[in-house]
Amino acid sequence: MAPTCSDILPPKEEQHHEPNPIDQDRHRLRLITFRQLKALALVTVFSATGMVAIEDYAFVIFSIFYIYFLSKVAFPTLTPQLELPVFNKSRLLGLYIPISALISLFFPIVYIFQGIYKGDKEGIKAAVPFVFLLAAQIFMEGMTFSRRFSLPVQAFVPVIYNTKRLFTIIEWLKIEIRKVEEHGSEMRLHVGWGLAVANLLFWSFNLFGLLLPFYLPRVFKRYYS
Repeated sequence: MAPTCSDILPPKEEQHHEPNPIDQDRHRLRLITFRQLKALALVTVFSATGMVAIEDYAFVIFSIFYIYFLSKVAFPTLTPQLELPVFNKSRLLGLYIPISALISLFFPIVYIFQGIYKGDKEGIKAAVPFVFLLAAQIFMEGMTFSRRFSLPVQAFVPVIYNTKRLFTIIEWLKIEIRKVEEHGSEMRLHVGWGLAVANLLFWSFNLFGLLLPFYLPRVFKRYYS
């Protein structure tokens, strides 16, 4: 009788249907390149506003050199084979990513452009650095998401950018609180405050509830084993 499940296929048939790791990696790189282009466009647009601090530019430049240092000195690639994903695909993980995109990219970008129309310079100035750093993180993740970089180097990007972005969100929240005493749209005050609080809660959980206790230990266990 012919097998009905992929996990009990005969060796020859399984080998015949097994995808080529190199082809998979090239396909992933093409997808990441498209994401990188969109992220780079956001970085360019928000850089042109003049509202990104020099410290944020310096942080992005430093991260590029530091990633190269880690990949050559601390965590070189130990095997040329394609790395397996750290987390298995699940319905919860599938919802987690689009939710993060809505909270951290779509809504803040709408808030920024609506602020341009309303003349809310303080609100724009508070939200732009956050979106700038998130777009830079997406671009950097695209750079490291290949066989040329080991898993610890790939894990460095979300951890360090998440940490840096928390300080930016706190500053965003402080500005939104100060705006309560100033003249402005009550709706924008509530929306700006709500976005800052939502991102503070979300990225605090992402760092302290996911990346540090679960993601990093699995990454280092996979790397050293």
